[in-house]
This record gives sequence, C-alpha cells and structure tokens, in this order.
Amino acid sequence: MVEIIKGNIIFTETPDNFEVIENGYIVYEDGIILSVTKLLPEKYSDCKIHDYGNRLIIPGFYDLHVHSGQYSQCGVGMDLPLLQWLKKYTYESEKRCENPSYARRLYEKFSQDLLRYGTLGAVVFSTTSYEGTEILFEEFLRTGIRGYIGMVEMERNAPEFIIKDLDYTMEMIESLINEYNDNRLVKSIITPRFAPTSTKEGLRRLGELAKKYSVPVQSHLDESQEEVEWVRSLYKKDYASVYDEFGLYGDTPTLMAHGVYMTDEEIDLTKDNGVILVHCPDSNINLSSGIMHSKELIEKGVRLGLGTDMAGGHKLFMGEVIVRAIQLSKLLTLQEGMSNKPLTFSEAFYMSTVVGGGFFGKIGKLKSGYELDCLIIDDDQLYREIYSIEDRLSKFIYTGDDRWILDRYVSGKILNV
Repeated sequence: MVEIIKGNIIFTETPDNFEVIENGYIVYEDGIILSVTKLLPEKYSDCKIHDYGNRLIIPGFYDLHVHSGQYSQCGVGMDLPLLQWLKKYTYESEKRCENPSYARRLYEKFSQDLLRYGTLGAVVFSTTSYEGTEILFEEFLRTGIRGYIGMVEMERNAPEFIIKDLDYTMEMIESLINEYNDNRLVKSIITPRFAPTSTKEGLRRLGELAKKYSVPVQSHLDESQEEVEWVRSLYKKDYASVYDEFGLYGDTPTLMAHGVYMTDEEIDLTKDNGVILVHCPDSNINLSSGIMHSKELIEKGVRLGLGTDMAGGHKLFMGEVIVRAIQLSKLLTLQEGMSNKPLTFSEAFYMSTVVGGGFFGKIGKLKSGYELDCLIIDDDQLYREIYSIEDRLSKFIYTGDDRWILDRYVSGKILNV
C-alpha cells in the first residue's frame, strides 16, 4: 500500500550541503521511498497523507560503535585512562550480563533508549556471554530498530571471569550467525574486542569465519598511546596490519573505532581496504585518549562514521556526538594550526546519517530508492517563525533531545517508545 508523509524534508545529499524540500511529500511503499517531491503527482491524490505540518523530517541516526554490556556504567570512572578503566569497571559490568535476568532488564532499557534518542540502527559489542547476546538480539527485534550485534571474542589479557575458551566462543559465534544472518533488521558481526585480548589463532579463526559467511567485522584501533604500544609489543607490527594479516581489515565490510594514533601506512591501508573508521569523540575526551584528526582523514579519502562508544561516551543521543566531533575538530585547528578547516555541520551530520545508515543498506538519504528511516522533529513554534529549515535542524542537534522527536520510522513503520 502506498503511503505518504508531508513536512519540511532535510538531509545531506553530499557531505558538503543539505538538500531541503520545504512542505514536501515522501511517497513510499513497503518501506521503500518511491518519490520525494514538492508537488504531489496526481496518481497519488487519493492516498492518505500523514501531514506533519511545519515540522522537520530528517534521516535517523546510526551509532556505529556502542557497548551494550556497559550501559549501566555510563558516567562512572571517568577520571581513569582507558586500560585502567577497563580493569576497574568495564569487565565487571560485562560479567553481570551472564545473568539472564539482569541482561534482559539492561538490554530492554538499552534498546528502548536507543530508539527514544532517535538512533534507528546501532552496531553493538555485546559481551562474551552467548546467552546474554541472544537476549540482546531478542530485545532489538522486539524494539524494531536495526542492529549488527557481536558476541565478543577475548581469550587472554583480561580477568579469568570474563574470558572464554576459543573453541566455545567460535562455536557460539557461528551459531548466532546461522540463526540471524537472514534477518532483515538484526544480524551478527564478527567482534574481537581488540587485538591484545585475542591470540593469533583467535584472530585467524575469526577472519576465516567472516570470510566463510561474508559477515562484517568490528573492533578497536589506535585508541590510546598505551594501547598502541601494547599491540606493537605483542605482535611486532602496527595495529591495522595485525587485523589485516588475519582477514579482519576490509575483506568483508569493516568498522574500526577510534583511529586516533594512526600511522601514514595505517591510513593508506584503511583507505585502500575500504575500512570505515568510527569517530567516538565523547569517549576519547572522557578517557583522555586523544583527538582524532577527523577532517584530515576525510581529506585523505578515509570514510568516517560516528559512535557514542557508550560507556566510554556518556550519552546515547547522537546529536551530542555530532556536536562534539565538530568542536574537537575546531580545537585541533586552533591548537595545531592545521591547514584544513574544521569539520562542518553538514559533514558531521552526513557521517551520522549517510555513512552510518549506509552500513545497514540503502539508508540515510530521503530520496527515491532508499528505505524510509526518518525522524519527525517537533521544534518550538517560535524557532519555526524565526529560522530557516537548516538552522532549525542545527538548533535541534545542538540544543535538542529526545523530547523533540515526535515520531520514529524504520523501513516505513512507526515505532513506539
């Protein structure tokens, strides 16, 4: 059945500019956009129109790096650097997800809060618990948002209570792939926590599994200086090359979070292999990891998405991540006298919607042929009278929150929170 929504449509066609259709119509069927137009074609004149008036219709947000098992930990231990923070808080938080009752309560809240804040798709680290990971899949499916969910592989350099036997882990990961690979909204992703907690054998077997099932990969890369030195001491090579050696760096679609301390060789490898880096600015600040040279990497041809990296990051609203990415880019420009200008608003919005949505399919733009994932933004009447549509979007991203989001559509279906 053909359906129509009407309002002020705005999205990024390219990183450099916004496409605006004032009082426009989105015509869609079975979740796929048929037409986006200023004037409704006569053949659709008898269709029911959901008229949102002067409100904004924007793409949804996509969080490309978030840790579900750490959700209860948000805002805790922020005085510690990365590796100490993991040891003191994070592994304990993730261990609790072995308890099905606890995992159910945590993951129900996590998935509902993602939707509440306008995140219509997330790429998620679960934990080393198979049962907990299955519960996370169930909660995403119940909520109705998109997801790539990874049971974490880690077999060394962590407390005994959190690591798992490699044979067991591989069997469970393969089971999850077989169970969810054909699901339209929620799928598996290969997830080594990071190179130091895997052996070469573990990374090799994960790479083989990714290739066998054509499953995407996610992990961490060059997040802190201490971590980078640790990886080099273990593997005698740079961080990206470790993953690349084992088929975990672009052989299938690949996300690597952070990329703060990349060498020129790593940058070239990342670009050549089509790996997407996920910029997580809040986490980098909170854990004193450093500042990604985001604009410079974009200028060099590397694709960048955005992530909350919660609980390194402290909130799920992707609008705050967009703002922080821009702010950190401006700081680098001021402090380092960089020749490149800082990230623009359209570039950061593009990262969160088009690059993020693109990892899930033909998603992130409000145009013909794309799936209809969108948010309806109900800003104050005062702002509507004063500002342009683009400025109203900026005001929502910089000052808004979940209370500004009236409706949330995933593949043309309104989801309730």
